[in-house]
Amino acid sequence: MTTAPLSAPRPSPPQPEALDEARVRIRRIFDELAVGAGERDLTGEHPYELVQSLADAGFGKLRVPREFGGFDVDLPTLFELLAEAGQADSNVPQIWRGHFTTVEILRQETDTDVRAVWLRKASEGAVFGNAQSEPSAQVAGLASGDGWGSITTTVRRTDAGDRVVSGTKFYSTGSRFADYIRAAASDGEGGRTFVVIPARHPGVLHVDDWDGIGQRQTGSGTTIFTDVPVEEHGEVGRYRESLRGLDSFVQVVHLANLVGIARSVVAETIAVVRGRTRTSRHALTQDAAQDPDVLAVIGDLHVRARTAEALLAHAAARLEAAHASGSEDDFVDAYVETSTAQRGVIDAVLGAADRAFDAGGSSTVRSGIHLDRHWRNARTLASHNPVIYKPRVIGDYLVNANGPVSGYYAGRPGEDQS
Repeated sequence: MTTAPLSAPRPSPPQPEALDEARVRIRRIFDELAVGAGERDLTGEHPYELVQSLADAGFGKLRVPREFGGFDVDLPTLFELLAEAGQADSNVPQIWRGHFTTVEILRQETDTDVRAVWLRKASEGAVFGNAQSEPSAQVAGLASGDGWGSITTTVRRTDAGDRVVSGTKFYSTGSRFADYIRAAASDGEGGRTFVVIPARHPGVLHVDDWDGIGQRQTGSGTTIFTDVPVEEHGEVGRYRESLRGLDSFVQVVHLANLVGIARSVVAETIAVVRGRTRTSRHALTQDAAQDPDVLAVIGDLHVRARTAEALLAHAAARLEAAHASGSEDDFVDAYVETSTAQRGVIDAVLGAADRAFDAGGSSTVRSGIHLDRHWRNARTLASHNPVIYKPRVIGDYLVNANGPVSGYYAGRPGEDQS
């Protein structure tokens, strides 16, 4: 475990101006990420340079509106590219989840100055990290009724009148790779606020202590803030209007990542089968590539991957439609359909990650084959936003028309209430 300040701010090279050019560069970096993903999982190496290369290739401005220099892709396009990233290395979509979440909030931000400042920075290559959860809520039993837990991180005024942030965060995914962090803090009045702070300030320390069974290179450990200044125009997503559809968005990012894992499971299991020199004494043939039972396993994996892809596409389309209409009812519908996809995708992908071992026998459990990382990573992703509650949420909506209420609305006023 290492504790270290983040490096000094880095210059951002020129961004690609055309989406087609960016796609080529982005996919080239995905290829590089795929080559070392298995080894990085074993060694614990973080893909710093490749994440920065993605930022330089325009990955972070995919959803930035054109008026601010972005590509303004629709949600289905974004989630498909995130699935491609997940196939290369499933740590990558999770590293970027905080960034794309911040961009989604900024797209709906009601403060025009805040919106313009940060979307332009994103289009210039700036990367946002996330710091919401705190260890104190679990350790001290301070969890609140809204599901977020208590916030002990504070914003205070210095003698000079500047606002600074101090506190400790956990699950601070992506912050280790970021230029700015969107951090949750106490507003001093019993509520929460989100502020943007510089990720590479000397007062930011990142502890590499994430001990999960999967997603080990996402930087999801502890981050400690000591009098870190709040950036100018640094209060983001103050009102509910900026947060519509956010519950669905953050979950669909995980679903895209799971789809990527399923695709990787299929591709890597095929490679294992093609490389086998024998099967089993009970097999109908000693040629693994001609063994009917082994081929049936590959077919099953393919079906599961296609199932996950279809559910992802459906959820992405419903969320895109909700944003197009702006109807709160459509956002509720998108939440329900995302919950439906969540249950189906998780079942399909975890099943594929488990079944893959049947295609290769005992040799597939060797660490050098790297198949185990897919189940561990999928299981870790599947544990976010617990799926056990989703069938009840879906059923209550279908039977009683009780729509789920966004957790992001808790403690947030509407703009007309300011």
